[in-house]
Amino acid sequence: MRTMPNPRGLILIAAIAGACGVAALAIAQATVPPGPNKLAYPEGWDKGLMYATVDRYDTKQYRELYTSKEVVDAVKAGKPIPPGATITMAIYKAKVDDKGVPVKGKNGRFEKGDPVAHMVMMKNTGWGSEYGPEKRNGEWEYQAFAPDGKVNDKANLGTCFACHKPHDGQDYVISLARFKPGKDGKVNVAKAPDVVAIGDFLFGPEKLEVAKNTYVTWVNTDDSPHQVTVTSANGLRTPVILKGEKQAMKFESAGVYDYICGLHPGMKGKIEVK
Repeated sequence: MRTMPNPRGLILIAAIAGACGVAALAIAQATVPPGPNKLAYPEGWDKGLMYATVDRYDTKQYRELYTSKEVVDAVKAGKPIPPGATITMAIYKAKVDDKGVPVKGKNGRFEKGDPVAHMVMMKNTGWGSEYGPEKRNGEWEYQAFAPDGKVNDKANLGTCFACHKPHDGQDYVISLARFKPGKDGKVNVAKAPDVVAIGDFLFGPEKLEVAKNTYVTWVNTDDSPHQVTVTSANGLRTPVILKGEKQAMKFESAGVYDYICGLHPGMKGKIEVK
């Protein structure tokens, strides 16, 4: 698949905490083919602003999120993400020890290994008009690239649309809140029979027993955002939970409620209401 050159080189790269991977911000050409072919590989993406990193314990990956300073400043000022913005997620294998456990550096974060992929999402005026409402992500398009810049034509871009679709309230950008300063340092979780801590991409406790009419609270201690989605209750979900934030749900009826992280489906938990 032939990609078009990028004459401007303005890049936004974001760590999208779901299955879609890396995002890069760029100014696109005015006339390009429809669909993902609109996206050229964002040359010079690593010259942008890295606004966050993510350690993925579930996949043993290290991810970097980049954006242009102009886009970050616009979001901080309460303005919408402008046309021409591109979001890319740079994905790397985490270095592991002889037991396959990710190695951490002096900063307590995963050490970066070999590159895996560059996932890109780009926004431009009028884009997405060819899609139906069940798929369209506003004016965003997605594309998957190998680290050498070649299009990965085997990638299922439909998962990108599906992953970002629930986040229309934040312009389909899962990591939007990371453009703003978040809470730093260790997050203390009060131990209580109705509290679940989210840490290292795990729910703890994984199974929680509560009485009817109990509010269960999830507290996120990870740098990555998470979202509790109750799969046995028609997809009932919390808002995206950033580091240091908490969200609660009330369980009124007896039963077993299975849930996952809406951003990282490999994370699973269970609430048993008696």
